[in-house]
Amino acid sequence: MSAETRELAMFPLGSVLLPGMPLPLRVFEPRYIAMLASVLGEPEREFGVVLIERGSEVGGGDARFEVGTVARIQSVEIDEGSIRLLATGATRFEVVRWLQDDPFPRAEVRELETLALDPPAVSMLAEAEALVRATLTRASEFVELPWPPDIELSAEPARRIWQVAGIAPLGPLDHYALLRSATAAELLTTLVDETRAVDLRFTAGWPDQPPGDGDLSP
Repeated sequence: MSAETRELAMFPLGSVLLPGMPLPLRVFEPRYIAMLASVLGEPEREFGVVLIERGSEVGGGDARFEVGTVARIQSVEIDEGSIRLLATGATRFEVVRWLQDDPFPRAEVRELETLALDPPAVSMLAEAEALVRATLTRASEFVELPWPPDIELSAEPARRIWQVAGIAPLGPLDHYALLRSATAAELLTTLVDETRAVDLRFTAGWPDQPPGDGDLSP
């Protein structure tokens, strides 16, 4: 874990952004339009995304989880009354302290280390991916999915591990548990356990609607 901290504009959401995953957003609330105006003027064009624990994305007053992901803006389109943007998840961080929300949410954050994948973890990743894709195939018989079972993922293991986790048909709290993983083995073990539980529900005819949307082209 890096000891250095930095200030980061923040966008609390009702969903979890994992590294390597796309984040399409429609921004219309004045404080987040102000945030974008600030962020787009910076070379990195980055902001932080954290999961809302309680409350709403609109209007403030929410309670937020403390681990999040840096989002890097890829494209921006201005529509009447709103801004549409596409960002991609980058590094993970933990919130050291929240700053004032005026004019938009900000926090002092510390970057978390990249998960190291040794040969056993790479083997676990292949097994976890096979399970996730099989579960997506089964789930597609019941519900419309944001990710097709044959979606192409990054060839880079450090990026692919998060994308496999991101396409798994899990809820926000499960994805948050994955985001907090300290090691690749921990992430993959949790991913396999939670995906098996979902697969059993689909097998029993009790499907959950998985969250998420976007395109994972490398």
